[in-house]
Amino acid sequence: MAHGDMTLKWDGSCLKLIDQRKLPFREEYVDCAQAGGVAAAIRDMVVRGAPAIGVSAAYGIVLAAKAYSGDSKDEFMSIIRQASSQLAASRPTAVNLFWALERMEKVVSENRDEDIEKIKGLLEAEAKNIEAQDIEINKKIGENGSKVLRGLAGKSLRLLTHCNAGGLATAGYGTALGVIQSLHEKGAVKEVLVDETRPYLQGARLTAWELYRLGIQAFVIADNMAAHFMSKGSVDAVIVGADRIAKNGDTANKIGTLGLSILAGYFKIPFFVAAPLSTIDISIAGGSDIPIEERPQEELRKVMGKAIIPDYIRVRNPSFDVTPNGNITGIITEAGVAYPPYTESIIKFREELK
Repeated sequence: MAHGDMTLKWDGSCLKLIDQRKLPFREEYVDCAQAGGVAAAIRDMVVRGAPAIGVSAAYGIVLAAKAYSGDSKDEFMSIIRQASSQLAASRPTAVNLFWALERMEKVVSENRDEDIEKIKGLLEAEAKNIEAQDIEINKKIGENGSKVLRGLAGKSLRLLTHCNAGGLATAGYGTALGVIQSLHEKGAVKEVLVDETRPYLQGARLTAWELYRLGIQAFVIADNMAAHFMSKGSVDAVIVGADRIAKNGDTANKIGTLGLSILAGYFKIPFFVAAPLSTIDISIAGGSDIPIEERPQEELRKVMGKAIIPDYIRVRNPSFDVTPNGNITGIITEAGVAYPPYTESIIKFREELK
């Protein structure tokens, strides 16, 4: 899957999102005709993955704008602000959500003297730009990552990935899976080990499905099998995505990533993060300041709708954990690969892209 028409489709009046809760057994779309519908789709995991959430939120603002039929500029601005707040509240950890909303709000603020219909058109154009740029950025990430990883082993690589950082998590191409896809196109992938990624099974349901569609050899393992395969020399590198990266390189990603990074360090296996620069939140100094979302208990109590933990037993369900920068070999971005000290390399890349 090379483009985003599988993940999301914009038809000018409705945002169609593939329902990632139903994959891989059913391919169904959810129609979002209002900003509230987009916020609900983000909150309920119809769409997930930091870049995809950002693109979807941008179109959510467009829907809010298009729904207004009055002629009061103040009322129009108020509706946009309300929609932005509603969308911002849908997922607290993924920084791309806030980055995209800020871009949309900037369009409104810089063109507040224009008529309402023109602002609506400018907002739609900006959302389309965010979507197109995401695909372009991910392809650069894939290329930059493939250059680095091809030099690791001098052979076809056995890679391990966690959660889903493919086309389904972005506007179309993928971050961590974008790197794997770029390597595959160069004949440099032997096989991919896919963590099932409890409790929501994004690896087993989504990543494995994407790799199958791309013709890349892969097999699913339970999360607690990673150490076994690492100990047998069956993993040449680990590559994961990110939902938010602090200024110092500390990285929030799907729960279980921290444990993988510790295992990779023990077995001396390179551990890479692949993410666009928009995922880096330079307002946050370190990982301890990243808000960690706790998801509903039901996601842990049930697997594909079937209860496995009774209601009288307590559970906790944090959705993310933070991998300290010292566990990360490099952060692959569209500007290149950042290496320690991350604060310096991250700021350098951001300045170069301005």
